[in-house]
Order: sequence, then C-alpha cells, then structure tokens
Amino acid sequence: MDIADVAKRTGVPASTLRYYAKKGLIHSLAAPGQRRQFPADVIDRLALIALGQAAGFSLDEIEELLGQPRIDRQHLIDKATALESTARRLMALSKGLRHAAECPQEDHVQCPTFQRLLTVSASAVRARKRR
Repeated sequence: MDIADVAKRTGVPASTLRYYAKKGLIHSLAAPGQRRQFPADVIDRLALIALGQAAGFSLDEIEELLGQPRIDRQHLIDKATALESTARRLMALSKGLRHAAECPQEDHVQCPTFQRLLTVSASAVRARKRR
C-alpha cells in the first residue's frame, strides 16, 4: 500500500508515517530512496499506535510494547490503574466545579461542602508533589 493511500485511509499525515517508520513503529516494504510502500496490516498497526497514545503511552513505550513477542500485561495494568486514578481525580474536580456553579450559598467560598472540596484538592496536590 502506497504511503499516500495509507495517509488517506487513516488520516495520519505522510510526515507522521515517515516518522513512525524512522522510529521503527511501522515498516516500509520499499528500499531506501524509493516511494514508501507498506503492508496491508499497517492500518491495524496505526490503530494500535493511536490506541496506545490515547491511553497515555509515549511513542517509545508503544515501540517497546509492539516490539515484544508477548505484551507486558503488567505494564498495561499499571497504565490502566493510572488512568483510573486520573479519572477519579477529574471526576472529583468536575463535581467541585459543578457544586460551585450550583451552590445555593450567596458566596460559594463560604459553603462547607466547597471548603471540604478545597481541602481535599489541596491535599491531593501536596501528595502529588511529594512523589
């Protein structure tokens, strides 16, 4: 499959495809200096790369995972745990913002619920800085 076809079918720019090939994430069938040709499974590989990036893996981590004969399941579990932690933190932040917006208190800073949210938020920030 020609590089232009891959770019058109996947929405991944040709420059990114060349970069991924240079990093070893995907492999061209063409000899150096010739127009890049990719095997048909490159589309699935690009989908895996996109999934990895969406999950927060760096390209180096994705390269490492894809280069192994067996996926490092513990690495995936660790990433899933980190994502769940981030999701909980973001959900708490969302609830705090929604409460501040909908709080019946005249001044939401005086609201006991909002004060508890501030305390929890400040504690979480301090804990992350200690790591």
